[in-house]
Amino acid sequence: SQSEEVVRLTERLINEDKVDFILSPWGTAFNSAVAPLLSRASYPHLAVTFTVEDPTRFTKRFPNLFVFLGSSVEYAEGLVEVLNAMRTRGEIGSNIAMVAVSDQFGLELASAGRKAFQKAGFKLVMDKSYPLGSQDLAGIITEASRANPDAFVAMSYPPDTIGLTDQARTLNFNPKVFYAAIGTAFPIYRQRFGKNVEGILGMGGWNPNSPETKAYFERYKKVNNGAEPDRFASPVTYASLQILEQAIERVGVDRKAVIKEIGSGTFNTILGQRKLENQQLRALYLVAQWQDGEFNAVWPKDMAGTVAYRPNKPAWQQ
Repeated sequence: SQSEEVVRLTERLINEDKVDFILSPWGTAFNSAVAPLLSRASYPHLAVTFTVEDPTRFTKRFPNLFVFLGSSVEYAEGLVEVLNAMRTRGEIGSNIAMVAVSDQFGLELASAGRKAFQKAGFKLVMDKSYPLGSQDLAGIITEASRANPDAFVAMSYPPDTIGLTDQARTLNFNPKVFYAAIGTAFPIYRQRFGKNVEGILGMGGWNPNSPETKAYFERYKKVNNGAEPDRFASPVTYASLQILEQAIERVGVDRKAVIKEIGSGTFNTILGQRKLENQQLRALYLVAQWQDGEFNAVWPKDMAGTVAYRPNKPAWQQ
């Protein structure tokens, strides 16, 4: 959980252990920290859990780096599209309370959101950040409740996604839209809050009805003693490893050749047949909603596997 430690261990893998391949760390900040190391040593960098406002500033600098979860701009604009559709149908007004965790991920997502909300004519009645690792989030929810927003938007990491939801339920803060970022798709989120997850929006999502996803879901549970994968980054991570596997099968363990193959080849994955564009995986689910116990993708609305969003989150059950 420390960038310095991630860098030290990555250097050890490269210089002392001399491993053939290195899988990326978890999180935007840590992927940013190791990107120069992996680039200098010509390791393919599958930056899956990595979301920044402009991925091209990384892919242009690091030809070995591949982005699999899109940009914070895409997620922010996807959310705004959903909220705008609700507003057009008279389901919500224009007032948004936005909070963000103060690390690279949260700040970049909040920056993208701020621009997208302003462009679409939404009003930020609250725009506040909080420190990474914050334990007491009651003050954040109290302030948001006083702002009386139509939608509460949290650019959050898993501990604060859970903490903010917990406080919102405890303090009976029940806006028409409740959105949280990373962690909303996790099985532990549904396990902790039960039926209270119904109607909550979050990043990503998946198509639980595709044959490939169903098969992956069952394999995952079998390997992990019945535990389920998350409904966002887990299947994309698995697809990235399928791409790495197929690239190695085609060109061997020559890392530079593998980098070239990943960037130019076409691969069969649980997400379907995919080819990266400018070192990035495209056609991603951006917004999802808990509906009847499943985290269904609801945006982009014209993408295969998405379902219609449901307006007006139900009231919390105490």
